[in-house]
Amino acid sequence: MLAELAGAAAKKFFPMMDRVLVKKFEAMTKTKGGIVIPEKATAKVLKATVVAVGQGSRNQQGEFVPLTVKVGDNVLLPEYGGTKVEIDENTEYHLYRESEILAKFES
Repeated sequence: MLAELAGAAAKKFFPMMDRVLVKKFEAMTKTKGGIVIPEKATAKVLKATVVAVGQGSRNQQGEFVPLTVKVGDNVLLPEYGGTKVEIDENTEYHLYRESEILAKFES
């Protein structure tokens, strides 16, 4: 499913320079015990999967410096920032600079 998601978005959208397109994880709406959590009480989702990446930034010599994240990586995002992008009607993506991404983690 991740390959389908990444493939569909990557075919339509190409981030420039050091920008990274991510899809945030779904917010938890129900506890393990089955209690439904109201939308206002859910915490902000700060984890996401990288869907597309730019070619990287340029150094002082004009050479491209590749990004350290790649498509499929799970990343930790800052609480604020990024730009909301709607590529598909039902899916919301966010665009961040690589320097804004806080961490990369394994699922």
